[in-house]
Amino acid sequence: MTELVSLDEVRAARKLLAGVTRTTPLEPSRPLTAALGGPAWLKCENLQRAGSYKVRGAYVRISRLSEQERARGVVAASAGNHAQGVALAAGLVGTRATVFMPVNATLPKVAATKRYGAQVELVGATVDESLVAAETFAERTGAVLIHPFDHPDVIAGQGTVALEILEQCPEVRTIVTGVGGGGLVSGLAVVAKALRPDVRVIGVQAADAAAFPPSLLAGEPVRLPTLSTIADGIAVGRPGEVTFAHVRKLVDEIVTVSEEDISRALLMLLERGKQVVEPAGAVGVAALLAGAVEVTTPVVAVLSGGNIDPLLMMRVIEHGLAAAGRYLRITVRCSDQPGQLATLLREIAEQRANVVDVEHQRANPHLRLGEVEVALSVETRGVEHSDKLIGALRASGYQVMIAPEA
Repeated sequence: MTELVSLDEVRAARKLLAGVTRTTPLEPSRPLTAALGGPAWLKCENLQRAGSYKVRGAYVRISRLSEQERARGVVAASAGNHAQGVALAAGLVGTRATVFMPVNATLPKVAATKRYGAQVELVGATVDESLVAAETFAERTGAVLIHPFDHPDVIAGQGTVALEILEQCPEVRTIVTGVGGGGLVSGLAVVAKALRPDVRVIGVQAADAAAFPPSLLAGEPVRLPTLSTIADGIAVGRPGEVTFAHVRKLVDEIVTVSEEDISRALLMLLERGKQVVEPAGAVGVAALLAGAVEVTTPVVAVLSGGNIDPLLMMRVIEHGLAAAGRYLRITVRCSDQPGQLATLLREIAEQRANVVDVEHQRANPHLRLGEVEVALSVETRGVEHSDKLIGALRASGYQVMIAPEA
């Protein structure tokens, strides 16, 4: 049996973190409050040092190393947030850090990890593959592996988030957070169940990268054959032994959300909450907005990180607008004659929709002689407005096809 982290260990971790991490704000969320019919709050770990909660666990783990261990240096594997947390913590403690990151890790996360002083090695397509490389490096060099989630010190450090939540919102009834390997949700559950056993702790995973549901069903950690999600920070193929024991014993429920749910949540947080959050940091909000779980309010959703690649943010905003029915891609087939494009655009304008771009295509072999295809990206005011626009165009005799989301 794996021994669980205790409340005293989390409290001890908090003492270690005094002056190192910040107490992040708890902000009210009007959109969530309206959707849930009761108070909803956002725990803004996206505003933590290094951009996520990860520095908490990393610092606790590294600060407890002996002088001999520090002299050998530390090694870690991460898609970005743990990498930055380890790099920052290692610098504060005074030891060197080597971090293995997937080859597709976002450039801002790689650059930030280097700026904190770590040596970065890009290896593998996933965090799991990077972790294998980190373990090999540790065996070869004697560097201490700082696991991203599967260690009691890491869990204790992440649990300090819950100590802050219970102080900032003592009436909380539900805590919702994203789950990758399970370090954060384990720490939250340790504190919540010790101090407030009535508080439900709910973990959220991306549907195409959800290792916990099959693992819980099997009664042991199970590895997923593939992972596919924009939420790279929680794309972990197999729960850890230590975190699995905590989740099975203490966490009330694990639910999943779609990529569209995540996109909508990111858009809402940016547009309504003025919060820059990465996909992994928004999955808790995604679950609440999508109704993926029934919760008792007041509820606190943890925004676990804010390290998002600006290029990904652009794509996510577009995807979120499309998922919300506010950004429409359509292909219109019509006759190829002078003035036809102007007529089409005028009809779209009459429906009060805004054309973003237009592509005129005559070379499609599926077109009949005298036909042309016009691909348009259009901004609308929502699903009803999009449906009205499509209906009006079809009523005017146009063949309208809605382009699938990429």
